[in-house]
Amino acid sequence: MSLSDKEIEEIKQLLARPQYVSIITHRNPDGDALGSSLALKIFLEKFSHTVKVILPSEYPKNYGFLPDIKESIVFDLDRERTFETIGKSDIIICLDFNSLDRIDKIGPSIQDSRAKKILIDHHLDPEPFADYIFSDIKASSTCELIHRFIMDLDEMRKMDTRIGELLFTGIITDTGSFKYGTNPNTYKTAAHLKEIGVDDYNLQDKIYNTYSEKQLRLLGHCLANRMEVIPEYAAGIIALTKEDYVKFDIQRGDSEGIVNYILMLDGIKVAAFIREQPSIVKLSLRSKGDISVQEIARKHFNGGGHKNASGGAAYAKLEDIVNRFKKVLPNYVEKREL
Repeated sequence: MSLSDKEIEEIKQLLARPQYVSIITHRNPDGDALGSSLALKIFLEKFSHTVKVILPSEYPKNYGFLPDIKESIVFDLDRERTFETIGKSDIIICLDFNSLDRIDKIGPSIQDSRAKKILIDHHLDPEPFADYIFSDIKASSTCELIHRFIMDLDEMRKMDTRIGELLFTGIITDTGSFKYGTNPNTYKTAAHLKEIGVDDYNLQDKIYNTYSEKQLRLLGHCLANRMEVIPEYAAGIIALTKEDYVKFDIQRGDSEGIVNYILMLDGIKVAAFIREQPSIVKLSLRSKGDISVQEIARKHFNGGGHKNASGGAAYAKLEDIVNRFKKVLPNYVEKREL
């Protein structure tokens, strides 16, 4: 769902004079959510707009190096300021989510706001709550779409290295460093970002090589003690208990990326990382090839995402969720003789 020429002109008019802009992304923000939000913030500030980034919950520590991230308003830490900011907004831009339930208790205030709303996202079936919707499920990331959005506004001259690094952050994290979800435009975008000076080696080093000792020990525990392989269905599961969370003092972001290690096993095509939290069980699902974990998440675990990378959640016991995942596997993966 691209923006029409008429819509682009209307957005240009909206941005023609200084406005109070709120940029909001989804709960548990990842590299794409943070990169797209901060990149758009810096871009819009070049036109003298007042721009605030609102995060429903805290960001993982390994993204603490991103420019302007510490200026973000975190709803869980400052609800009063969040609602005050939304109330002031002339324009609200929603990034990297397709429905208001992805921002939890902030959703109703966005729905009720009289501000003009713009949605930029790459997930399936965006809700029609925004005045302008720029959605492309073939895009690798929302950061790729922000690059295209700036191009549509005919403002590429405003791109700089800081914006480029933020956009590159979202692209490499949502594609697993160009391993999945790419398209020809992904590489064209990455090439342009390199041309304007993005140091992708240094950027990936900051994102992926800043693990704490606790995180490495947690990874070792997951692989040695919590991984179950189901070879007949080319699947693997890692399930963490509440006790694991206490023992390893697991905080937001500590377990990010663990699900990908399951797919490193020869012959494994589906991976599930299942975590038992105080009141809910969460799942991260990954797959290779034509196996759609997006469908598994949507139909069975109240979730969604992308064909090869999705997530979900359920109010149930950890054991029940693990068993449910095993039960639905035969619907998506043909059993093989061993």
